[in-house]
Amino acid sequence: MADPARVEYPARRARWEAAHESLEQQDRRLAFTRLAVFGLGVLALVLAVRGSIPPWSPVVALVAFVPLLKRHERVIRARRAAAHLVTFYEHGLARLQDRWVGTGATGERFLDEEHLYAADLDLFGRGSLFELLSLARTRTGEETLADWLKHPRAAAAITARHEAVEELREALDLREALTLAGAEIRAGVHPDELEAWASAPPGAKDATWEYVAVALTIVMTLLVLASWLAGSLTYLIVAAILRAVYQQIDGERVEKLLQQADTASRDLHVLRPALERLEHEVFGSAPLQSLQAEIRGSQVPASAAIRALRRYVERHDWTHNMVFGPIAAVLMWNTHLAWAIERWRQTHGKHIGAWLRGVGEFESLSSLAAYSYEHPDDPFPVILDGETGAAIATFVGESLGHPLLPPAQMVRNDACLDESTRLIVVSGSNMSGKSTMLRTVGINAVLALAGAPVRASALRLSPMGIGATLRIQDSLQQGRSRFFAEITRIRHIADRAASGPTLFLLDELFHGTNSHDRLTGATGVLRNLLDRGAIGLITTHDLALTAITRDLGSRAINAHFEDTFDGAEIRFDYRMKPGPVTRSNAIALMRAVGLDVSEDPS
Repeated sequence: MADPARVEYPARRARWEAAHESLEQQDRRLAFTRLAVFGLGVLALVLAVRGSIPPWSPVVALVAFVPLLKRHERVIRARRAAAHLVTFYEHGLARLQDRWVGTGATGERFLDEEHLYAADLDLFGRGSLFELLSLARTRTGEETLADWLKHPRAAAAITARHEAVEELREALDLREALTLAGAEIRAGVHPDELEAWASAPPGAKDATWEYVAVALTIVMTLLVLASWLAGSLTYLIVAAILRAVYQQIDGERVEKLLQQADTASRDLHVLRPALERLEHEVFGSAPLQSLQAEIRGSQVPASAAIRALRRYVERHDWTHNMVFGPIAAVLMWNTHLAWAIERWRQTHGKHIGAWLRGVGEFESLSSLAAYSYEHPDDPFPVILDGETGAAIATFVGESLGHPLLPPAQMVRNDACLDESTRLIVVSGSNMSGKSTMLRTVGINAVLALAGAPVRASALRLSPMGIGATLRIQDSLQQGRSRFFAEITRIRHIADRAASGPTLFLLDELFHGTNSHDRLTGATGVLRNLLDRGAIGLITTHDLALTAITRDLGSRAINAHFEDTFDGAEIRFDYRMKPGPVTRSNAIALMRAVGLDVSEDPS
């Protein structure tokens, strides 16, 4: 299959680099022109004051300066947009050329040491799957993608994502638009605070007494005008007293409501361009149409609603104007605005969470679509929609590779776990590829169950939970040994297997205990997992542990990775072969690094 990204990305980057260079030149010319017009305006003002030129002459400079200022602002925005898109495609090329580590968001805030596989399979952190995948610009988008990686969904949800990703795969213009719309979102939107404001109890009610107070104020305003015309201040004093009393009773609450609305409107205003783009996009797949319908809302589109809230906040800013301020005070302008904003919140506040989640889901789907576009040889897996509960999980992968490894370093292997073969005991010497094999199976399962393509020629699997022990560590602070941490994790995996199909990946099982306890404990634990319908792989360099397959019968098989040693260098082919390993390379490795491990001649 052709690789369109390797053609399209350099072409688009070059196009935006040229646009950026052109806009930089316009920026410099307009900056110089603005300075010149401003200087001429100042000179004209001085000459007009001296009477050397007509007094209206400075107005000409002002008339010329205002449109010039607006044009310069447009050019600056366009230049920044071009720079964002140059960076966008530079990061895309970095992914294609396997130099992407350190170029994206790492998602470290989603790491949870109690999670059954996030740390073990390198889902988050520098050089992680999240960094490779994520194009999200919003916190909600990052949270959505992280949730998809950490919590597998049912078959219907996964296949729906496949349909959406297929449609978005070639949508480079949409990805550009979301990137530009979200250029300020990550720092400018606080989803938790927004949803808290939207769902808070009503803060301003259109109570009868308030209507009466407003009506009285309007009447008093008319009387003030009449008394002023008649040369009397009586009504003016009464109106001022009435206004002061109302301010004392309700002014603080109204001001607080307006401040909260101002903060919320700023966040939503930053989000509006992304929502507006998604509202007007034409989608063909049912999942994307459904997501778009949530953003559009039942009556008023999200972008229009946000624009209306923004207008209310801007009208509040009018009260800071020296001319309008006194009028606003007499008319109780802020009270009217508080009522209007509360009505807005009652109508649209319940939709804000859906707007945030909608943009987040679009960003997550767009991230998976970009991955699919950049890896056209990676297919979508076949999701087996079998029975839930105690049903046996299935994972049958052909030519599996690890997506975080460059193709030049990646060696592909098959793995078949189904009703007949439920456990593979992988033995082999140090550095031979055992742990990488477990990670390869696990990370492809994560990709598959998140709705993404997989690094394989083919993969069939059922929806299932995942549990792993590849990065189990001791903890000095918690007074916990590695062995205790391992058995605690395995207990959690066993609990997960009791509630549904599960894939377990256990690295160097129970290597922190003696050989007898290790064999006995491993046999019991694995039998329990298999009896609960789980499937999995375990690794060991303890040749005695390969005998476990005899105790577990036909449900378990041995496989191994081997090496060759020519007396000076150890070589690995990283290919999994049937049967147990028959020798170890530990002594050879010690000697290879210069350790003196000569055998005792006695």
